[in-house]
Amino acid sequence: MNRLLLAAAILAAFRPLPAQVTYKRIVNALEEPQNWLTYWGDYSGMRHRDFDQINAANVKTLRPEWMYQTGVSGAFETAPVVVDGIMYFTAASGNVFAVDGRTGRELWRHKYSENPSANRGLAILGKLLYMVTPEGSLLALDLRTGDVAWESRMVPSKSAYIATLAPLVVKDKVVVGISGGEEKGTRGFMDAYDAATGRRVWRFWTIPEPGQPGGDTWHGDSWKLGGGAAWLTGTFDPKLNLLYWGIGNPSPALSGETRAGDNLYTAALVALDADTGLLKWDYQFVPHDLHDWDACQSPMLLDVKWKGHDRKVVVQANRNGFFYMLDRQTGEFLSATPFARQTWAKGFDAKGRPIRLPNSDPTPQGTRVCPGLAGATNWMAPSYNPRTRLFYFAVRERCDIYYSSPGKFIPGQRYFGGAVAGTPGEEEYGLLKAIDPLTGETKWDFRYQHAPWAGTLSSGGLIFAGDEDGYLMAFDAASGKILWRFNTGNRLISSPITYMIGKRQFVAMPSGSAMITFALP
Repeated sequence: MNRLLLAAAILAAFRPLPAQVTYKRIVNALEEPQNWLTYWGDYSGMRHRDFDQINAANVKTLRPEWMYQTGVSGAFETAPVVVDGIMYFTAASGNVFAVDGRTGRELWRHKYSENPSANRGLAILGKLLYMVTPEGSLLALDLRTGDVAWESRMVPSKSAYIATLAPLVVKDKVVVGISGGEEKGTRGFMDAYDAATGRRVWRFWTIPEPGQPGGDTWHGDSWKLGGGAAWLTGTFDPKLNLLYWGIGNPSPALSGETRAGDNLYTAALVALDADTGLLKWDYQFVPHDLHDWDACQSPMLLDVKWKGHDRKVVVQANRNGFFYMLDRQTGEFLSATPFARQTWAKGFDAKGRPIRLPNSDPTPQGTRVCPGLAGATNWMAPSYNPRTRLFYFAVRERCDIYYSSPGKFIPGQRYFGGAVAGTPGEEEYGLLKAIDPLTGETKWDFRYQHAPWAGTLSSGGLIFAGDEDGYLMAFDAASGKILWRFNTGNRLISSPITYMIGKRQFVAMPSGSAMITFALP
């Protein structure tokens, strides 16, 4: 071992561990708002902190405090975890970084591979950090050094699967989902692994086989290549012991000839028992989806007054252009309201099944449909502010022409069943939108020049959001008035977080290949 490596090893050995992150701490994450303990900040997915240090009066003086250059190319889509003053985050290719949250000084880094796939973040429990790898493994890293504690393969090596999501720790388990299945003909699933050993505890297949509930919604053997990736982190209700996970589109995406039926559980929200992985209920947003409208957007958990009664609900702004509210105990459909241009559904029946409009399926000649392939929203994080009782999210306004073709499966090749093109003469644009989740009514919106890929953060009376032109912005949460903006130099494709060290509040945003953190002077 050379002197530099020996010195690094000695420093790591004497570096104090942060306080243990227990399951109890994660359940009560909102009681320690100075930290950001999960991908969403807490189990509900609200992404809110009740801070007032940075506020409407002084946010105009917000400035960069430190910048950490990762040196890693590729999509920087992470949401950092912050624990007791230390920030942990990922970058493409399975890179992991630990830095001082006050100064940005590097504490350690871990590099997994050269695969350029995006990675969206980490989970933490005890002395370990958890990350999925581009090749489809779950990795446990020592919190102090970044060394590998264990690795569990989710899929065989050199498969069509990849993994990109941030894991979710629930009790003594690490819950993950698989990505990448839609284009190469795979069958989606979710896994739970023992947090201490990496032993797989349960698996839920998002595409049921014949004889299982939902298996009759697939024609012939189409279920074997059915897609249904579970590629974004879900949410969790500790009292109900239920996981809520959005499931991706069926395969082939734009052609349904080979997969007649509703194609459960694609384009759906599933509620699973956290201990066993057993399905408790499901709701399918788009039966027999033909437009690649994954339902992987954040399933946010709220407690509301619904028609005069207390109701535990799960809400989602869906890629298909509707904002949904469901009872999170039973899956009962409560409401669906359009929030963007949509030309595919004229309403819903009493059980929440969409009533389709004619001439909205892909055809060989092409069919113009709104929203477009990327959806009216997508994976970027929404937020909820308990003060205003409004839901904030990024909206993509675009219509596309959908072309279908025979969905023939050839191993290793794209299994898409068609193509999509923009509508000539129509320019896409974006919105930051604030809606009342009880009614779906828009309270305010702010227009972006381009359709966005960055999410939102609620902090005190402010909403932070980013755009394709590289601006991180702060808005008055009640009125939508823009109060501050800063050009980071690169398009923003992640979501901001906030934390405190001592008595100082920070806002962090990935941009390009850098983590940029802001604070008041």
